[in-house]
Amino acid sequence: MRRPASSPPEARGLGRDGVRLLVASPDGVLHAGFPDLPRFLAPGDLLVVNTSATLAAAVPGRRPGGRPVLVHWSGRLEDGTWLVELRTGEPALARVTDAAAGETISLTGGATVTLRYPYPGPGLAGPARPGPRMWAAVTDADVAGLAARHGQPVRYGYVPDRWPLSAYQTVFARAPGSAEMPSAARPFTPDLVTELISAGVLFATVTLHAGVASLEAGETPLPERFTVPPATADLVNLTRAAGRRVVAVGTTSTRAVESAAQASGGVRASDGLTELVLGPARPARVVTGLITGWHDEGASHLDLLTAVAGPGLVQAAYQEAERAGYLWHEFGDSCLLLPPARASRRAT
Repeated sequence: MRRPASSPPEARGLGRDGVRLLVASPDGVLHAGFPDLPRFLAPGDLLVVNTSATLAAAVPGRRPGGRPVLVHWSGRLEDGTWLVELRTGEPALARVTDAAAGETISLTGGATVTLRYPYPGPGLAGPARPGPRMWAAVTDADVAGLAARHGQPVRYGYVPDRWPLSAYQTVFARAPGSAEMPSAARPFTPDLVTELISAGVLFATVTLHAGVASLEAGETPLPERFTVPPATADLVNLTRAAGRRVVAVGTTSTRAVESAAQASGGVRASDGLTELVLGPARPARVVTGLITGWHDEGASHLDLLTAVAGPGLVQAAYQEAERAGYLWHEFGDSCLLLPPARASRRAT
């Protein structure tokens, strides 16, 4: 049975790192706590973390006729339009299914947003999917400023209470831009980072601004802005050449690093808008381990996990997590996937 975490660990009498950690490797599945992470990493292993900070990306508005709506701001496309999702309820229990191109929404604070076209296209209609979920839209708002003044963190029905934006930030958050928290890094604390560094584990940073994660089964990941700096590319290449693990903290860090990966297996400094979809057709080239939360069945995140760790290891981890009552979603428990080591190739 999959149980969502309905509140942060701190509200349950725990520390940020007080969540459970399931470790899945070729040797089997182990149960531990997140503070035990240093036991499972070796000196010279590299943790890649995402420095994106979470925005209060759910902004109230009014549809024509005065109908209330929450606008989830997911990210900006190359043509300057914004990807938005419309939700109703408090928290955002249901998506809006009757919106139409050309509709203008009045936002709290006086700005507006106008829907231009369904993204990525009209899609399928029917009882299971009665209307577009994502829209490309134009706005006269400074979205970051609007979110700071009038927004709230994106949350769904399994989190009934409001929590401050600080509850949705990780210890690595520096660059505001994510619609939803890069939550795999949430259990890290300054003390744990210090312990890992003292044990010889290395850290490298990327930035990927995560879009909304409420994708339906079968939907591919949304385009997301990312940066892999030169120092990170160098560290990844040196780690691989030394035969050590490159362990991404979260699906966002994985997508960023793999978006900068070359066919040869090397990584180059990169930035832009990534549409990379990791899965059976594009396995991971660089990432050899992954720290992650727990994702719903059918989500594209599971294809990414499989692209790194293989279907057998992912299936074993999920079966054991369900049996043992691990908690799902952004405030839930964690998983460390350590697949068999792959032969590394030097960057070219």
